[in-house]
Amino acid sequence: MTARKHAIEAISDLKVASVENYLEHAGGDIYGQYVFGEEAQRQFLSKPVFKKLRRTITGLEPFDPAIADAVAQGVKEWAMSKGATHYTHWFVPMTGSTAEKHDSFLNPAGEAQTVAEFSGKVLLQGEPDASSFPSGGIRATFEARGYTAWDVTSPIFLQVEPNGVTLTIPTAFVSYTGEALDHKIPLLRSQEALGKQALRVLRWFGNTTSSRVFTNIGPEQEYFLVDRKLAEQRPDLVLAGRSLFGAPSPKGQELEDQYFGAIRERILAYMMDLDRELWRLGIPSKTRHNEVAPAQFEMAPVYEATSVGSDHNMLVMSVMKRLAPQHGLMLLMHEKPFKGVNGSGKHNNWSMGTDDGENLLEPGHDPHANAQFLAVLAAIIRGVHVHADLLRASVADAGNDHRLGANEAPPAIVSIFLGEQLEDIVKQLEGGAASSSKKGGKIELGVSSLPVLPMDATDRNRTSPFAFTGNKFEFRAVGSSAPIYWPQTVLNTLVADSMEQLADELEKLKPNDMAGLSKIIASIIKDHKQVLFSGNGYSEEWHAEAAKRGLPNNKSTVDALPALTTDKAKKLFSKHGVLSERELEARAEINWERYVKVQNIEANITLEMAKTMILPAAATYIGEVSVAAAVSKGMKQVSDKIVSLVDSLVDAIHALEKAQHSAHHAGSLEAEAKAFKESVIPAQEKVREVADELETLVSDDLWPLPKYRELLFQY
Repeated sequence: MTARKHAIEAISDLKVASVENYLEHAGGDIYGQYVFGEEAQRQFLSKPVFKKLRRTITGLEPFDPAIADAVAQGVKEWAMSKGATHYTHWFVPMTGSTAEKHDSFLNPAGEAQTVAEFSGKVLLQGEPDASSFPSGGIRATFEARGYTAWDVTSPIFLQVEPNGVTLTIPTAFVSYTGEALDHKIPLLRSQEALGKQALRVLRWFGNTTSSRVFTNIGPEQEYFLVDRKLAEQRPDLVLAGRSLFGAPSPKGQELEDQYFGAIRERILAYMMDLDRELWRLGIPSKTRHNEVAPAQFEMAPVYEATSVGSDHNMLVMSVMKRLAPQHGLMLLMHEKPFKGVNGSGKHNNWSMGTDDGENLLEPGHDPHANAQFLAVLAAIIRGVHVHADLLRASVADAGNDHRLGANEAPPAIVSIFLGEQLEDIVKQLEGGAASSSKKGGKIELGVSSLPVLPMDATDRNRTSPFAFTGNKFEFRAVGSSAPIYWPQTVLNTLVADSMEQLADELEKLKPNDMAGLSKIIASIIKDHKQVLFSGNGYSEEWHAEAAKRGLPNNKSTVDALPALTTDKAKKLFSKHGVLSERELEARAEINWERYVKVQNIEANITLEMAKTMILPAAATYIGEVSVAAAVSKGMKQVSDKIVSLVDSLVDAIHALEKAQHSAHHAGSLEAEAKAFKESVIPAQEKVREVADELETLVSDDLWPLPKYRELLFQY
């Protein structure tokens, strides 16, 4: 029996992993258990220190270094009371993942003696080796020093593993010469930039109570779970996170029976464990369900402040990956793990709010009369239109290229969907002031036992990359595996720029000059309405219409990344203090480099699997059918077909090797990326095309790779 058959047999005998008693460990009882939050701070800090720390966390005053030692002592006592023996500064370098280096609390104190030490200096700053992290040329490989700085606004937490507990301090990561080497610093800068300009707008509207404007996010995380024993027999899933080979399953998603379907016991056990672990970390995991594709699922959290929510999303992905093997599963976070099957995104719900509780994207009962909301909305429309290329570039990577633009995900064309109600108001504003708002209605179900349902004034558009959804925008183009720091940084910055323009215009008017305000809003709408679209974003007609409107359609990473190094982009980020030219150029170079590396790895995996797994299986089957071919005309045809395909596969392998070699000698990094896109990827797809046809002909017993029908339906 083959390893593949053994794995299938093991699934049928599988017992669902035991989980904690759900009633005994309810969410309310365990929420924040692993977090040095307000309750733990109150318990382990003196009152004066606690009050000063809380004022810093809530943005009311800068951190006072004088309390650093006291805070560090309280953090250490709390952590050690939970079993912690080590601490780490946890940061997000430009690798797309998190980084950490663990140090013990214990220091020698004489013969056979130790003392637990953790100072304020250590809490505030760490010194990791920065030489091996991507820097885009900011740091030479021999320049090793980098610094981490505690982000006070992001909660300190514990990583609790079976073999120990680690105190984890969220930090920013900066070079020896002061450049940002991570995703966190630009995000924090962008939040300050947006907050500064938004406050100027609010002041014109008479708001004197708000002292801070911040953004909130709620990233919906899509993912696949497949049986681990099956998946580990596929080098492509192990090394690339997606299948580079695989013929379609006889049954796919065409029956639409997965979406919101009953959750299988094995998966529900995983989800329950996941929820509990996230709750302990103070992550507000809220919603879980089956997604559209078989073996695809979603977790959605409650809204949080953007910097905290971004950190939490990294933790979500980490915890997901850690828990999956405990249930005999493999987590696939790639944007397109299976060809011909819906891929995964990370719909990023985004809004702006004030420290006194106002949501700036709340339209109210009569949006046409909500002047402040309309002004903010107009500013967002302008920002997204002017910098649509940057917003597209913020979600560009090799994985997302397989998803964006397909009829399952937002198009690569960045547009805004407002909904019928706001579209009507916008049309009114073009001609001057708006005087009415469309109202929702009621849905009569025609059954006396069923309630009458309220009907929203606007439907949703699932094909829009940037859609207004009641009191927030949903940025649907972010890839499932991507950190959300960078897309949020870009969005915050372009909105900050447009808000600055709005504030400049408003401050030229007299207070309460609504006529002047209407003219400003009308002008913005007239100049930037091209970005508004309410139809089917998947249609060819829209692509043609978008071209007429002058909207960029950057279909691939290679097309999108040049937007990062335009004069317009450099001016935008430097003007608002988010990224210097050097920092921006470094990020562009890192993105180019990552694209090339990912594509090269996938080409290498394709070649290895084709040579060592698929060709031998096909050759073995040729030997088996050759005997029957000698006496059967039909089997002779089968044999000839397989021989022809094997020859085609060998030719395709050689063509891929040649294309890959040529790409490596293309010259610049950008030229190499272009060569991979134009030559290597098509050659790789040709190898797959032939191999997938062989899969449908070679004996099932001989095929070495777990098939789509097994991966997607046996979990």
